[in-house]
Amino acid sequence: MKISILPLSIVAASLSCQVLGQNETALETVTIYGSQTEAQGAAGAAQYIGEAELQKFGYHDIQRIIRQVPGVSVQVEDGYGLRPNISIRGVATERSGRVTLLEDNILIAPAPYSAPSAYYFPTAARMSAFEVVKGPAAITQGPYTIGGALNMISTPIPESQVGQVTVEAGQNSTYRLHGTYGGKLDNGFGYLLEAHKWESDGFQNIARSDSNTGLDVTDYTLKLAYAPTDSAHSVELKLQSTKQTSNMSYLGLTDSDFRKDSYSRYGLSELDNIATDHSQVILRYGFKASENLSFTAVAYNNKHERNWFKTEGIDFNGSTNAQSFKKTSWSSVVSSINNGNAIGAFGVDQLQGILDGSVNTAEGSIQVRSNAREYFSRGIQFGMKWDAQIGKATHSIEAGLRFHEDEEDRLQRNSTYQQINGELALNDIGILGNAGNRVQEAKALSGHIYDRIELGNWTFTPGLRFEDIDQKRTRYRNGAQRTFRDDRENNTNVVLPGIGALYKLSDRTTLVAGVHKGFTAPSNSPGAKEEEALNYEFGLRYANNTLNAEAILFMSDYKNLVGECTSSSGSNCEIGSAFNGDAATVKGVELMIQAQLAEFNGIRVPLNFTFTHINSQFDTDIADTEFFGDVAVGDPLPYIPKNQGQIALGLEGEKWSGYLSGVYAGSTCTRASCGVFEKTDSNFTIDLSGSYNMSEDLRLLVRVENLTDEQDIMGRQPYGARPNKSRTLSVGAQFRF
Repeated sequence: MKISILPLSIVAASLSCQVLGQNETALETVTIYGSQTEAQGAAGAAQYIGEAELQKFGYHDIQRIIRQVPGVSVQVEDGYGLRPNISIRGVATERSGRVTLLEDNILIAPAPYSAPSAYYFPTAARMSAFEVVKGPAAITQGPYTIGGALNMISTPIPESQVGQVTVEAGQNSTYRLHGTYGGKLDNGFGYLLEAHKWESDGFQNIARSDSNTGLDVTDYTLKLAYAPTDSAHSVELKLQSTKQTSNMSYLGLTDSDFRKDSYSRYGLSELDNIATDHSQVILRYGFKASENLSFTAVAYNNKHERNWFKTEGIDFNGSTNAQSFKKTSWSSVVSSINNGNAIGAFGVDQLQGILDGSVNTAEGSIQVRSNAREYFSRGIQFGMKWDAQIGKATHSIEAGLRFHEDEEDRLQRNSTYQQINGELALNDIGILGNAGNRVQEAKALSGHIYDRIELGNWTFTPGLRFEDIDQKRTRYRNGAQRTFRDDRENNTNVVLPGIGALYKLSDRTTLVAGVHKGFTAPSNSPGAKEEEALNYEFGLRYANNTLNAEAILFMSDYKNLVGECTSSSGSNCEIGSAFNGDAATVKGVELMIQAQLAEFNGIRVPLNFTFTHINSQFDTDIADTEFFGDVAVGDPLPYIPKNQGQIALGLEGEKWSGYLSGVYAGSTCTRASCGVFEKTDSNFTIDLSGSYNMSEDLRLLVRVENLTDEQDIMGRQPYGARPNKSRTLSVGAQFRF
């Protein structure tokens, strides 16, 4: 497959399985389902978190939002959700690279095919809703269909001219400002102006340093639309820009240091900082040919730049320049200290002294990397929706086609330092490109056809997806001048069938079942197989005026589990290499209850409850590899808790509301071997929120996150134990005009 869409750098189309209403326009193609009611009618597990639900806690951390969805797991890394590690139904968590990430139904990872790790993630606080799609419906949302898709829906253009400003202040010098203004005019023109600013000094402290561990995020969005009521045509332009700096580090703590002070950071990480610059352009066009037939075309262009300065490791032999550096990763140092092992001539006390700054190191012994990369992701997509009555059956047929290309361009530098009296001193800045000088690129042609067939009490949803992917990596020699070194290619063609079914036992009770072939795009490593799994689900739904409940059994039967080496995995392997994990099985149950428990004296008592049990395991022995380690049959997949759940209880009055949320996540294994220092802690986090309406236009807000200040090991990647966010109080106000 050979395609080129370079001239179409600002074009794309909506390929979602959106449910289109009678007044469909291009402005409505940003959603998959559009409401929880529609999601519950899907022939497959799907959840929708709307604006009313989001306002209860006013979170700006995607990790706290997404844990409301059963089947979703999170590996906490930074405590703010800037680059979350999200898993759906047991797929690998790392950088959310096995989940199809969408903003307004457009692929949003920096390079979804060639480098899917989510080093950019949209600011959750500017989203109006979130949708999670699992099961057979996920085949419409590729290229990652084993777990499913997460669609984040940005602030829509309001129906009338209106504005809103939210201000918030909290502990650790945390401030947030979010403003929107827009509306639709009688002539069909609509617009939205939006700005979002978020700053914090962070909740951790760096030893022997005045630097903070916080963040500074700025978002701007402009939407322009034209959709006359008497026209079959509609168009929308979206321009979005995000700039971010954050003093985040890959370096965690040893277990003993974590237990002493979980919110500390080693002075070695003082220079660690990531700066990013992201821009998005989306142009949508919709044509409603008739009440039953509509077309969409969407063009998109995402650009992303990042540079993450972070300490990478140490050369125990010492080195006078960055080119002859012999790295031992900090992951190995932390592991050696935890297990009481030496590294060469360096005993545990000396290793600990290097981390805490009491031991000086040789010239050029510490490596700090400038991880500079540029990405683009662009394409054009076409969608068609046709509703038809054929015999006694009602058909809702959707088809889509996408031409896509993306690229990751690395030009990175390793510099060397030495530690003197607890401070880092630069020895050698290094040659540009000595830490990576390569381009990874992908071109993909994908499409799907999906039919919702309603016949009496039955609903069937057969579907088919195909992916035709060309991937390539070109490496260059050190230096700014790109001298060819080598290249490699990988080509993948796959057809992914699936079918879902619903059966109405009554007006309130529905059975749901489905099976589909899931797929994860492979890397450009020659011979690397794509990740494939047969996915099954069966469940029961019940709904009345006060109760929505769902129980789903699911299983993913992997033919080949794939691991890809990245810096964030903490593994000692060549970055970019892929490893075949052979057969594996993930099975579990998802429960969800949404209910109004009572109403008395005008006070309502809402309840949200979710629970997920996942049993994941390798089905084959794997000899020791640099990525998976030494795996035996029955070993668990990393970072997938067996049991996790969330319960939220509220009190809602005429002018006020209060909510209490508890989230539980069981201990997980960070590697298949699951040794003593290869586990996270189980964790139960309580959040509290409240609001009071001073008037129709002014609302006061308060929130406490991690009310009991739990300090648990939430993750061990990349290099050491990492905490959850400390107890944080914030207050704010929301003004509408």
